[in-house]
Amino acid sequence: MMTGCHTVPPFPTVDLKEPGWTVRQGQVIWKRERNAAGVVGEILVATRPDGRAFVQFSKNPFPMLIAQSTRSSWEAEMPIEKRRYSGRGLPPAHLIFLYVPRALAGMSLSRKWSWEKVENNGWRLENRSNGESLEIFFGT
Repeated sequence: MMTGCHTVPPFPTVDLKEPGWTVRQGQVIWKRERNAAGVVGEILVATRPDGRAFVQFSKNPFPMLIAQSTRSSWEAEMPIEKRRYSGRGLPPAHLIFLYVPRALAGMSLSRKWSWEKVENNGWRLENRSNGESLEIFFGT
């Protein structure tokens, strides 16, 4: 199991039926680098007013990434790869999915990131440094 530089204890299991969660689900196209073929899957993003967030990227029927964050720490698991990363502060740039809740909340992102609305009520998050991107289309 791999971890970030500043490990934190595992986050508790999330119950999205608890009051206070705002849940968005939809489709996502993930490109690991500029001009790469995209991987299409499902995305679930849940946020709370206290800054907690939960993100899951799945390629049916498997969860590819399950991540959680608070205002001060983060955790990401890749169940298929049997890896877990965690740390304090902002997540590393290679964990692009953890930046989606921040962008949706209107929080400031560094100049390394671009966040914009695209056609068909979608959103695009891109790491300008390496071209990694997500195109997200939430259901209504």
